[in-house]
Amino acid sequence: MLWSLVGDIRVLLTLPAALTMQVAHPAVSAGVDEHSVFRTDPWGRGERSLLSLQLWVYGGPGAMEEGRRLRRLHKTIQGTDAHGRKYHALTPDHYAWVHATGYPVFRHAQNYLGRPFTQAQERQLYAEWLRVGRVLGIHDRDMPQTIEAFWPYYRGVLDNELEKTVVVRELIATDLPLPVPDRGPVALRTLLRLSWPALLPLLVRFRRFVTIGLMPPDARDAIGLEWTESQERLLRRFGRVVRVVVPVLPERLRFLPTARRARRAARRERAAAR
Repeated sequence: MLWSLVGDIRVLLTLPAALTMQVAHPAVSAGVDEHSVFRTDPWGRGERSLLSLQLWVYGGPGAMEEGRRLRRLHKTIQGTDAHGRKYHALTPDHYAWVHATGYPVFRHAQNYLGRPFTQAQERQLYAEWLRVGRVLGIHDRDMPQTIEAFWPYYRGVLDNELEKTVVVRELIATDLPLPVPDRGPVALRTLLRLSWPALLPLLVRFRRFVTIGLMPPDARDAIGLEWTESQERLLRRFGRVVRVVVPVLPERLRFLPTARRARRAARRERAAAR
Protein backbone atom coordinates (compact mmCIF):
# COMPACT_ATOMS: atom_id res chain seq x y z
CA MET A 1 0.00 0.00 0.00
CA LEU A 2 2.80 2.43 0.80
CA TRP A 3 4.29 1.76 -2.65
CA SER A 4 1.24 3.54 -4.10
CA LEU A 5 0.54 6.08 -1.35
CA VAL A 6 3.95 7.58 -0.61
CA GLY A 7 4.85 8.32 -4.21
CA ASP A 8 1.49 9.76 -5.23
CA ILE A 9 1.40 13.58 -5.46
CA ARG A 10 -1.49 13.57 -2.96
CA VAL A 11 1.08 12.88 -0.25
CA LEU A 12 2.10 16.54 -0.59
CA LEU A 13 -1.30 17.49 0.80
CA THR A 14 -1.05 15.16 3.81
CA LEU A 15 2.47 15.90 5.04
CA PRO A 16 1.68 19.30 6.67
CA ALA A 17 -0.93 17.67 8.92
CA ALA A 18 1.49 14.97 10.07
CA LEU A 19 4.27 17.50 10.67
CA THR A 20 1.96 19.71 12.72
CA MET A 21 0.89 16.77 14.87
CA GLN A 22 4.55 15.94 15.44
CA VAL A 23 5.51 19.42 16.61
CA ALA A 24 2.43 19.63 18.83
CA HIS A 25 4.47 17.44 21.18
CA PRO A 26 6.50 19.88 23.34
CA ALA A 27 9.73 17.88 23.07
CA VAL A 28 9.52 17.61 19.29
CA SER A 29 8.54 21.26 19.02
CA ALA A 30 11.56 22.32 21.06
CA GLY A 31 13.89 20.26 18.90
CA VAL A 32 12.50 21.77 15.71
CA ASP A 33 12.40 25.26 17.19
CA GLU A 34 16.02 25.16 18.29
CA HIS A 35 17.73 22.96 15.70
CA SER A 36 15.76 23.05 12.42
CA VAL A 37 16.19 25.45 9.50
CA PHE A 38 12.47 25.42 8.71
CA ARG A 39 12.32 29.21 9.17
CA THR A 40 15.40 30.14 7.14
CA ASP A 41 15.21 27.42 4.47
CA PRO A 42 11.61 26.12 4.41
CA TRP A 43 11.70 24.89 0.81
CA GLY A 44 14.98 23.08 1.22
CA ARG A 45 13.84 21.58 4.51
CA GLY A 46 10.62 20.38 2.90
CA GLU A 47 12.44 18.92 -0.10
CA ARG A 48 14.86 16.98 2.09
CA SER A 49 12.05 15.61 4.27
CA LEU A 50 10.09 14.51 1.23
CA LEU A 51 13.11 12.80 -0.32
CA SER A 52 13.82 11.02 2.95
CA LEU A 53 10.24 9.72 3.09
CA GLN A 54 10.55 8.48 -0.48
CA LEU A 55 13.76 6.62 0.32
CA TRP A 56 12.11 4.76 3.21
CA VAL A 57 9.73 3.12 0.75
CA TYR A 58 11.49 3.16 -2.62
CA GLY A 59 15.15 3.26 -1.63
CA GLY A 60 15.87 -0.46 -1.67
CA PRO A 61 19.21 -1.06 0.09
CA GLY A 62 19.52 2.70 0.48
CA ALA A 63 16.53 2.77 2.80
CA MET A 64 18.50 1.33 5.71
CA GLU A 65 21.34 3.79 5.16
CA GLU A 66 18.82 6.64 5.18
CA GLY A 67 17.49 5.37 8.51
CA ARG A 68 21.02 5.29 9.93
CA ARG A 69 21.69 8.79 8.56
CA LEU A 70 18.61 10.17 10.31
CA ARG A 71 19.62 8.67 13.63
CA ARG A 72 23.12 10.14 13.30
CA LEU A 73 21.56 13.50 12.48
CA HIS A 74 19.36 13.40 15.59
CA LYS A 75 22.07 12.30 18.03
CA THR A 76 23.01 15.87 18.92
CA ILE A 77 19.48 17.28 19.08
CA GLN A 78 18.73 17.86 22.73
CA GLY A 79 17.83 20.63 25.11
CA THR A 80 14.98 21.82 27.32
CA ASP A 81 11.37 22.18 26.19
CA ALA A 82 8.93 25.01 26.96
CA HIS A 83 7.97 23.33 30.25
CA GLY A 84 11.56 23.11 31.46
CA ARG A 85 11.84 19.38 30.77
CA LYS A 86 14.98 17.96 29.18
CA TYR A 87 14.51 16.26 25.83
CA HIS A 88 16.57 14.29 23.33
CA ALA A 89 15.41 13.66 19.77
CA LEU A 90 16.20 9.92 20.02
CA THR A 91 14.27 9.38 23.24
CA PRO A 92 12.11 6.41 22.17
CA ASP A 93 8.78 8.04 23.06
CA HIS A 94 9.61 11.19 21.08
CA TYR A 95 11.17 9.45 18.09
CA ALA A 96 8.32 6.94 17.85
CA TRP A 97 5.65 9.65 18.03
CA VAL A 98 7.14 11.46 15.04
CA HIS A 99 6.82 8.26 13.03
CA ALA A 100 3.45 7.25 14.48
CA THR A 101 1.68 10.38 13.21
CA GLY A 102 1.92 9.17 9.63
CA TYR A 103 -0.56 6.34 10.08
CA PRO A 104 -3.62 8.26 11.40
CA VAL A 105 -3.00 11.06 8.88
CA PHE A 106 -2.82 8.64 5.93
CA ARG A 107 -5.96 6.93 7.20
CA HIS A 108 -7.94 10.13 7.72
CA ALA A 109 -6.83 11.90 4.54
CA GLN A 110 -7.81 8.89 2.44
CA ASN A 111 -11.45 9.57 3.29
CA TYR A 112 -11.17 12.83 1.34
CA LEU A 113 -8.48 12.29 -1.28
CA GLY A 114 -9.13 8.70 -2.30
CA ARG A 115 -11.34 5.72 -1.64
CA PRO A 116 -11.69 5.04 2.13
CA PHE A 117 -9.66 2.09 3.34
CA THR A 118 -11.31 -1.16 4.28
CA GLN A 119 -10.51 -2.64 7.69
CA ALA A 120 -8.17 -5.12 6.02
CA GLN A 121 -6.37 -2.28 4.24
CA GLU A 122 -6.03 -0.34 7.48
CA ARG A 123 -4.37 -3.34 9.09
CA GLN A 124 -2.07 -3.84 6.13
CA LEU A 125 -1.11 -0.17 6.10
CA TYR A 126 -0.29 -0.23 9.81
CA ALA A 127 1.84 -3.36 9.39
CA GLU A 128 3.74 -1.67 6.56
CA TRP A 129 4.20 1.50 8.61
CA LEU A 130 5.70 -0.59 11.41
CA ARG A 131 8.19 -2.05 8.94
CA VAL A 132 9.16 1.46 7.86
CA GLY A 133 9.66 2.26 11.54
CA ARG A 134 12.19 -0.55 11.76
CA VAL A 135 14.05 1.02 8.83
CA LEU A 136 14.26 4.18 10.96
CA GLY A 137 15.60 2.27 13.94
CA ILE A 138 12.39 2.22 15.98
CA HIS A 139 12.25 -0.92 18.11
CA ASP A 140 9.11 -3.02 18.26
CA ARG A 141 8.85 -2.32 21.99
CA ASP A 142 8.60 1.43 21.28
CA MET A 143 5.50 1.30 19.06
CA PRO A 144 2.27 -0.70 19.48
CA GLN A 145 2.40 -3.77 17.28
CA THR A 146 -1.33 -3.97 16.47
CA ILE A 147 -4.05 -1.50 15.56
CA GLU A 148 -5.93 -2.48 18.71
CA ALA A 149 -2.92 -1.41 20.78
CA PHE A 150 -2.19 1.65 18.63
CA TRP A 151 -5.39 3.58 19.29
CA PRO A 152 -5.10 3.66 23.14
CA TYR A 153 -1.44 4.71 22.75
CA TYR A 154 -2.39 7.39 20.24
CA ARG A 155 -5.22 8.81 22.36
CA GLY A 156 -2.97 8.78 25.40
CA VAL A 157 -0.51 11.05 23.60
CA LEU A 158 -3.35 13.31 22.45
CA ASP A 159 -4.80 13.59 25.95
CA ASN A 160 -1.58 13.98 27.90
CA GLU A 161 1.07 15.50 25.65
CA LEU A 162 -0.13 17.57 22.72
CA GLU A 163 -0.65 21.32 22.81
CA LYS A 164 -0.56 24.33 20.50
CA THR A 165 3.18 24.90 20.65
CA VAL A 166 5.03 27.86 19.20
CA VAL A 167 5.99 25.83 16.14
CA VAL A 168 2.39 24.72 15.58
CA ARG A 169 1.34 28.36 15.60
CA GLU A 170 3.97 29.19 13.01
CA LEU A 171 3.04 26.30 10.73
CA ILE A 172 -0.60 27.37 10.55
CA ALA A 173 0.04 31.12 10.55
CA THR A 174 -1.12 33.19 7.59
CA ASP A 175 0.70 36.40 8.50
CA LEU A 176 4.35 35.27 8.64
CA PRO A 177 6.80 35.78 5.76
CA LEU A 178 7.59 32.88 3.46
CA PRO A 179 10.46 33.22 0.98
CA VAL A 180 9.99 32.69 -2.74
CA PRO A 181 10.77 29.06 -3.72
CA ASP A 182 14.39 28.74 -4.80
CA ARG A 183 14.11 25.37 -6.54
CA GLY A 184 13.00 24.30 -9.98
CA PRO A 185 13.59 25.65 -13.49
CA VAL A 186 14.82 29.22 -13.82
CA ALA A 187 11.72 30.27 -15.76
CA LEU A 188 9.44 28.95 -13.02
CA ARG A 189 11.44 30.63 -10.27
CA THR A 190 11.32 33.91 -12.16
CA LEU A 191 7.57 33.65 -12.61
CA LEU A 192 7.09 32.87 -8.92
CA ARG A 193 9.28 35.77 -7.87
CA LEU A 194 7.24 38.18 -9.95
CA SER A 195 3.87 36.84 -8.80
CA TRP A 196 4.82 36.08 -5.18
CA PRO A 197 3.07 39.11 -3.61
CA ALA A 198 -0.24 37.90 -5.08
CA LEU A 199 0.39 34.16 -4.61
CA LEU A 200 1.67 34.20 -1.02
CA PRO A 201 -1.64 35.08 0.73
CA LEU A 202 -3.42 32.33 -1.24
CA LEU A 203 -0.70 29.79 -0.54
CA VAL A 204 -0.54 30.31 3.22
CA ARG A 205 -4.33 30.17 3.54
CA PHE A 206 -4.41 26.94 1.53
CA ARG A 207 -1.59 25.50 3.64
CA ARG A 208 -3.53 26.23 6.83
CA PHE A 209 -6.70 24.78 5.29
CA VAL A 210 -5.21 21.40 4.32
CA THR A 211 -3.04 21.23 7.46
CA ILE A 212 -6.01 21.46 9.79
CA GLY A 213 -8.56 19.78 7.54
CA LEU A 214 -6.55 16.62 6.81
CA MET A 215 -5.57 16.22 10.46
CA PRO A 216 -7.70 13.64 12.33
CA PRO A 217 -10.44 15.48 14.25
CA ASP A 218 -9.36 14.11 17.63
CA ALA A 219 -5.82 15.40 17.09
CA ARG A 220 -7.19 18.72 15.89
CA ASP A 221 -9.25 19.02 19.08
CA ALA A 222 -6.35 17.99 21.31
CA ILE A 223 -4.13 20.71 19.86
CA GLY A 224 -6.90 23.31 19.95
CA LEU A 225 -7.29 24.02 16.24
CA GLU A 226 -10.59 25.44 15.07
CA TRP A 227 -12.44 23.79 12.17
CA THR A 228 -15.89 24.89 11.02
CA GLU A 229 -18.71 23.11 9.23
CA SER A 230 -18.28 25.36 6.20
CA GLN A 231 -14.59 24.46 6.03
CA GLU A 232 -15.53 20.78 6.24
CA ARG A 233 -17.92 21.15 3.30
CA LEU A 234 -15.25 22.96 1.29
CA LEU A 235 -12.70 20.24 2.05
CA ARG A 236 -15.12 17.55 0.89
CA ARG A 237 -15.70 19.42 -2.37
CA PHE A 238 -11.95 19.82 -2.84
CA GLY A 239 -11.46 16.12 -2.13
CA ARG A 240 -14.02 15.12 -4.75
CA VAL A 241 -12.07 17.05 -7.39
CA VAL A 242 -8.77 15.47 -6.29
CA ARG A 243 -10.28 11.97 -6.35
CA VAL A 244 -11.41 12.44 -9.94
CA VAL A 245 -8.39 14.26 -11.37
CA VAL A 246 -5.32 12.59 -9.83
CA PRO A 247 -6.02 8.93 -10.78
CA VAL A 248 -6.30 9.82 -14.48
CA LEU A 249 -3.06 11.81 -14.63
CA PRO A 250 -0.16 10.25 -16.55
CA GLU A 251 2.48 8.63 -14.38
CA ARG A 252 4.98 11.47 -14.91
CA LEU A 253 2.50 13.89 -13.30
CA ARG A 254 0.90 11.61 -10.71
CA PHE A 255 4.02 10.20 -9.06
CA LEU A 256 7.02 11.94 -7.53
CA PRO A 257 10.44 11.43 -9.18
CA THR A 258 11.82 8.82 -6.76
CA ALA A 259 8.62 6.80 -7.04
CA ARG A 260 8.63 7.03 -10.84
CA ARG A 261 12.17 5.68 -11.02
CA ALA A 262 11.32 2.85 -8.65
CA ARG A 263 8.21 1.94 -10.61
CA ARG A 264 10.15 1.88 -13.89
CA ALA A 265 12.83 -0.31 -12.34
CA ALA A 266 10.20 -2.70 -11.00
CA ARG A 267 8.62 -3.00 -14.44
CA ARG A 268 12.00 -3.74 -16.02
CA GLU A 269 12.68 -6.44 -13.43
CA ARG A 270 9.30 -8.07 -14.05
CA ALA A 271 9.87 -7.97 -17.82
CA ALA A 272 13.33 -9.50 -17.46
CA ALA A 273 11.94 -12.31 -15.30
CA ARG A 274 9.44 -13.43 -17.92
